[in-house]
Amino acid sequence: MTSQGADNPQGGADLWQRAASFAARAHTGQVRKDGATPYASHPTRVAMTLLRIFGCNDDQAIAAAFLHDTIEDTPADYDDIEEGFGKVVADIVAALTKNMILPESEREPEYDQRLANADWRARLIKLADVYDNLCDIEFQNLQTVDQVRSTRLRHAARCERAIALASGDATAHPETARAIAVVRDRLDQKPDERTSRAVVCK
Repeated sequence: MTSQGADNPQGGADLWQRAASFAARAHTGQVRKDGATPYASHPTRVAMTLLRIFGCNDDQAIAAAFLHDTIEDTPADYDDIEEGFGKVVADIVAALTKNMILPESEREPEYDQRLANADWRARLIKLADVYDNLCDIEFQNLQTVDQVRSTRLRHAARCERAIALASGDATAHPETARAIAVVRDRLDQKPDERTSRAVVCK
């Protein structure tokens, strides 16, 4: 992977490796919506989606992907991220952090505006985030077809928002063009057969 870590106070190609370790420790004790899977699996999958599926080899982007939920969901703050990983990574993570002080009616528009004004890699990570959450529906122990449908619609709407925010990056950044195509393809797929088998129709 390429390193753009001159901004990183500790330097070195191990940036994303240290970020992975930091995120795993920060998310200790947290689980996904299935109530069993360690939450750290999500930022790991987001980072791997960025690298293996979207084709992004940028070390700062991979590091920020591992860290993208740390400010919002753990005791870590901006200063912790900046000290350990540099201002560029910290700024990307901050752009991906919702301001939970605001009411939801203001929070989501403010979040979208910050993402729109952020480094393009923040929007790429957001695409990886919504893609992983969409893929993760089949593991959420949903009990009825209606629950599957409503959950998928909610995640599909978030995917559309992420695509709209990132669409302007597609010409300059082939990773974004690829990411949009991948997310769009997933949206166009029918719900996974494994999900259908897991649902108990009532």
